[in-house]
Amino acid sequence: MAKAKTVPSMQAVNIGIAEPERAAIAQGLCHLLADTYTLYLRTHYFHWNVTGPQFRTLHLMFEEQYNELWMAVDMVAERIRTLGYPAPGTYSEFAKLASIKEVVGVPAATDMITLLVEGHEAVCRTARALLAPADAAADESTADLVTQRLQIHEKTAWMLRSLLA
Repeated sequence: MAKAKTVPSMQAVNIGIAEPERAAIAQGLCHLLADTYTLYLRTHYFHWNVTGPQFRTLHLMFEEQYNELWMAVDMVAERIRTLGYPAPGTYSEFAKLASIKEVVGVPAATDMITLLVEGHEAVCRTARALLAPADAAADESTADLVTQRLQIHEKTAWMLRSLLA
């Protein structure tokens, strides 16, 4: 795992969290950002390409989901920056950091739903891994962001799973 790099600045970051803890949290957030962005791309891709009897329902649902993910990407990236580190922002960086792999081809609608459930669950696992380091460093801001992300991803995964019942 690549170590988070500090962004050169005029003034050191002194927010009450020691540099080693900030670095570890920022690195975890980089993984969360990569997973979130990859899930955003997957969801948008499925929005464009879904077909079948549930087209309208899924097309609109996927649009709501990718819009929410787009906003989340910014929140996570800005938290990384707040901690004093650069946010990754290239496909190659995201590919190295993400636990979610890209989809090849256009799956059937039901497979899209399954893949999105898997993606949201992967983001949950990545986010949950951040709670202990954030709590240990008394980084309530990161813990709050991660908790909110967990609630959204867990609920979205449940809603998608309900379509498969």
